[in-house]
Amino acid sequence: MPTRQSPLAWPAPDAMKKIAVRARTLPVAAPLIPSPSWALLGIEPLRAAMEYASCRLMDRSGHPPGDGHPVIVFPGLAADAQSIAPLVGFCHGLGYAARDWGRGLNTGPVGDIDRWLDALAADIEALVADQPQAVSLVGWSLGGIYAREIAKRIALPVRQVITIGTPITGEAAQTNVSLLYRWINGALPVLDEDFKARLVAAPQVPTTAIYSRSDGVVAWQACVQREDHPMIENVEVDGSHCGLVWNPAVLKVVADRLAHAPGAWRPYGDHADAEPPRAAQPLN
Repeated sequence: MPTRQSPLAWPAPDAMKKIAVRARTLPVAAPLIPSPSWALLGIEPLRAAMEYASCRLMDRSGHPPGDGHPVIVFPGLAADAQSIAPLVGFCHGLGYAARDWGRGLNTGPVGDIDRWLDALAADIEALVADQPQAVSLVGWSLGGIYAREIAKRIALPVRQVITIGTPITGEAAQTNVSLLYRWINGALPVLDEDFKARLVAAPQVPTTAIYSRSDGVVAWQACVQREDHPMIENVEVDGSHCGLVWNPAVLKVVADRLAHAPGAWRPYGDHADAEPPRAAQPLN
């Protein structure tokens, strides 16, 4: 499954291009992004099964070895530790101190969202408090929102954030999971405009958003992050939503990103002879 780094803008008619350009100057992404088609949603299970099979059969020998730093993986909505076990095991096999988020089934935030995220940040701090190196946070779908927000709140150093098919905008209308969310959580989250603006603001660490244009659950445009600082990138893969966490192309990107030493970040696909690495300077 090929990967390629994608620009922030997407092909659109002239009228939509004007809206997209204006959206870059606003705190919240443009609300005119439709959810994926029912056709794409309908073939999600088959595609995900194929991606899982590919994950089990993939050659894992060519990926860069890990340096032992901690990696926390957050599951998507209605997913648990078993769902992300292939990704956690992949990272562990490379040599990282990888583990899941420790809360079992992801049913979404409960009650006051800020307080819920603060409590989650405290849990993550406890998981990695004894680790000498900064932690990398990897989140699939809704779990990517957790990863981004925890990076903003955690008191311990964060090395980088990687999101996989994550609806960064936080808009339920840009996904096909509203009914599932209501069934699992009881109600859709109520997000005011200030909170939405904070959601789309990237954490001040290297941040990679992995997305697929053929995602059948989340509109791919909602997964693309704006360039708030120089160490932000959007990387496109070919895959379903439900199978992204098992997708060999995604695992390749994750392995490459995790292998970058602190202070030596460069965009995915850059080679050593292309340009000097971008040093991880403090971001204002």
